[in-house]
Amino acid sequence: MTPTKRLIRYALAFKRTIIFALVLLAIAAAAELTGPFIAKHMIDNHIMGIERPWYEVSDEGEVEYGGRSYIRSDRYDRTEEPLSTLQVLQIGLTYVAIDEPLGFEGERTFDEGTLTITRGEESAVYEGTQLSGEEVFSFFQPEVKYLIFLMGGYFLLVVMAAFLHYHQSFLLQRSANQIIQKMRTDVFRKVQELPIHYFDRQPAGKIVSRVTNDTEAIRELYVRVLATFFTSIIYLVGIYIALFLLEPTLATAALVLLPILVIWAALYRKLASKYNHVIRERVSDINGKINENIQGMPVIQAFGREKEVNDEFEKLNKDHFTYNNKLLSLNALTSFNLVNMFRNLAFVGLIWYFGGASVGVGAVFSLGVLYAFVDYLNRLFEPVNNLVNQLAQLEEARVAGERVFQLMDEPGITLSDGSVERFKGNIRFDDVSFAYEEEEYVLKNISFSAQKGETVAFVGHTGSGKSSIMNVLFRFYDHQKGTVTIDGTDIHSITKQALREHMAIVLQDPFLFTGTIASNVGMNDPKISRRDIIDALHKVGAKEMIDALPNGVDEKVVEKGSTLSAGQRQLISFARALVFNPPILILDEATANIDTETEAVIQRALDVVKEGRTTFVIAHRLSTIRNADQIIVLNKGEIKEQGNHDSLMRQRGTYHHMYQLQQGIEKSVG
Repeated sequence: MTPTKRLIRYALAFKRTIIFALVLLAIAAAAELTGPFIAKHMIDNHIMGIERPWYEVSDEGEVEYGGRSYIRSDRYDRTEEPLSTLQVLQIGLTYVAIDEPLGFEGERTFDEGTLTITRGEESAVYEGTQLSGEEVFSFFQPEVKYLIFLMGGYFLLVVMAAFLHYHQSFLLQRSANQIIQKMRTDVFRKVQELPIHYFDRQPAGKIVSRVTNDTEAIRELYVRVLATFFTSIIYLVGIYIALFLLEPTLATAALVLLPILVIWAALYRKLASKYNHVIRERVSDINGKINENIQGMPVIQAFGREKEVNDEFEKLNKDHFTYNNKLLSLNALTSFNLVNMFRNLAFVGLIWYFGGASVGVGAVFSLGVLYAFVDYLNRLFEPVNNLVNQLAQLEEARVAGERVFQLMDEPGITLSDGSVERFKGNIRFDDVSFAYEEEEYVLKNISFSAQKGETVAFVGHTGSGKSSIMNVLFRFYDHQKGTVTIDGTDIHSITKQALREHMAIVLQDPFLFTGTIASNVGMNDPKISRRDIIDALHKVGAKEMIDALPNGVDEKVVEKGSTLSAGQRQLISFARALVFNPPILILDEATANIDTETEAVIQRALDVVKEGRTTFVIAHRLSTIRNADQIIVLNKGEIKEQGNHDSLMRQRGTYHHMYQLQQGIEKSVG
């Protein structure tokens, strides 16, 4: 499904509100578009209408002139013949009365009581009397009530249109906000479902850019572009209907604008799409670079790489600027200037058609029709201009939608509410091989078992496969060969959420979220009480730390817990793992970055809390795993040695060498 269709699908979720808003918009547009028709009626029937023949009547009429009473011919509803006929004509600023109706229309001249009408080679002469200002006003006087009524009616229509516009705009914008709220929720939910390896190859800043910047660009589509397009289309339809009612021939000629607009939009989209793809990608790159540099600012400043980092950023920024300028040039070329050119061409045609009447090219129309047609033609180019000006926003939103849906189409794991019974903790790896990339195995034929309550430690040089075993056990990545079972059940037959529900992990570099110490320990799980959180903190030896803080467990934690020491962050991380009471606990070099005193506190706590749990330890300091039930020595993804501390020391192999080396280093440091 194309991004455009998917954007429409999101809008359809709120179709009732949108349709209602568009109905209000249509009514408002119809109310506004009555203006030129009302003006035409006022001009032809009530301003220029006094030029229609006036019939003399014997009783009281509408107008008194020369001691006689007159009624306008179109309002004469009597059966008897009128006594006489009078016609009032305007020549420049002068009004003239003649005693007979005109034979034909043409150019008018009045000189010393003689009115001459000329059309081509034809001419007619009439005796006429120039009217005074009071006499002219008396002929206009009957029209005042009609003019006031029409103006009042149009004023009410304009007020109604303004009221409807407000509500349709409010409803459309509210719908747009709801659509984007749903889309952002869907995107963020998708981020939660993505496998860990996706984040290995995508910088965090780029993902953030899709969730924020790209969805904001799409929001503009629903808030501004959608409203503008529907408004403009409704106005175009209404204006064309009005034009056909006024003058079908010219209205048909004006239809040529529609295919031009379609071709224009297609060409613009083709050119702008290329630029918008680059612009959105550069925005994503810039976000990624900013995020990376903020995270690594201590390293950048420590090594004095500010200039180099700035140059890298400026290269991306310049690229973004260059393509924005290209898009700006395209918009400038194809927006207002082009619309203005079509407007001018339309008016040239209008002048030729209406003005050509004097030389026999066009046809003769009333002043009201001319006014209404000019007004509608002016209005016709307003929605065209609005449509053209929104093409850039439309294309930007379409490209942004393409990027967002690309993220949402990534294969992920649907979050489920299913669960399994609490594990006992009997774990077995049977001939397991695993590769992050095809055929590049980082674990090769790994086999071992851990019984309930046992502590199994993994040691080895960097890259030996220690963390990969934990990744496989947690199903952050799925192994390609062999089987991993928990209590005899293959972990591939258990959903990832259900599997991880009974496992906890403490990382070498613990991650704390913005909030409080309590929220970081309990992870806002309603099943975990405040008492449970405090007990967990006390068990890991964090009581003194908590008591020393002004707000205790309610102490604020900023992003990543940067105001806390490494030891404090690690204690909170341990409490987080323990409060969930997992049957399987994984410590990924959890004591590597803390001081000896804190390590001793944690070791004492671990001796208490690991009772009855299967614990896996990725060890950096070998002295911390002397009491482990099993120690597995890894080398290049294979098990090289396996046993407890004493048996491995007696083998005098790799473990013995590593242990002696660390002991020697520690003694020399001491």
